[in-house]
Formats: sequence, structure tokens, C-alpha cells
Amino acid sequence: MQEILVRALHAKRGRILLQWEALLRVERTTSPLAHPDSLVYLLPWAIDEIFSALQPDADGKSVPAPPTATALRSECACGRNPYLVFFIAGEQALNEALVLAQTEIPALDAASRDSAVSELYAVLSHLRDQEIESFCALCTYRRSATCTDVQPVAPCNRAR
Repeated sequence: MQEILVRALHAKRGRILLQWEALLRVERTTSPLAHPDSLVYLLPWAIDEIFSALQPDADGKSVPAPPTATALRSECACGRNPYLVFFIAGEQALNEALVLAQTEIPALDAASRDSAVSELYAVLSHLRDQEIESFCALCTYRRSATCTDVQPVAPCNRAR
């Protein structure tokens, strides 16, 4: 991502955190650990990780972007992973901030804007996949044939 966009996102850090928290609070809670009051403490860490990964390296090379930007969706079979709602809300908050930052820099061409969005999704996908996989490795439902919950949920066996 271009340095000017990374700086613009840094400047919007406070607003991103507030929006991320607000979006987190309207998401459906899937488990006690997914309660917003539990997850808000992860916001500063997550945004630091994302900003660090978006920073161009010493050679000025950006994060390799995937061919297309796709919405973040999890592979957690039981649906109780607290990172599911956490990263969905984060995706929306960061995407909104990036679009606003891009509108404030009229010199950006369409290719640069598209590349920045792809890079943001790549970084979010990587962090999301790491955290969801780590949490799912500890899940007590991962070995059972089905999960039992108040609402119907998908089978909990993870394909490996």
C-alpha cells in the first residue's frame, strides 16, 4: 500500500477503533467469548498488527495482494469462534476508513485505489485466518459430531 494511504489510515486510527467497536456491538454474539465487552480489548492490538503489515518494507515493496478482494468469511465449523464477528466488524471499519482516505487524496489513480483495497483484504485475511485457526485448535466442539446450541449450527468436525 502506498505510504500516503498508510499514513492516512494511521491518522484515522481513533475513528477506525470507534467504528470497529460500534460495529462489533451490533453483530450477533455467538458465544460468551464473542461478547463485545470481551473483544474490545483486542482492538488496539489488531489495528497495530494490520498497520504494521500494510507498511511497505525497506525496499518500498507492498504486501502481495490476492487476485481479487473477497469478503472475509470464516471456516469455523461450529460458529462459536469469537474472531468471526471481530474480523467482520474490523473489515467493514477499515474498508470504510480506506475509502474515505482515498477520497481525500484525489491524485490517486484507479489502479492504486484497487491495489490498496486488495492489500487491505490480504492483510485482514491473513490475520483473520491465523487467529481463527489458533482459536479453533482449542475448541472443545471440534471433535464432536454435532454442536448443540439454542440455535441450529453446522457440524463441528473440521476438515484437515
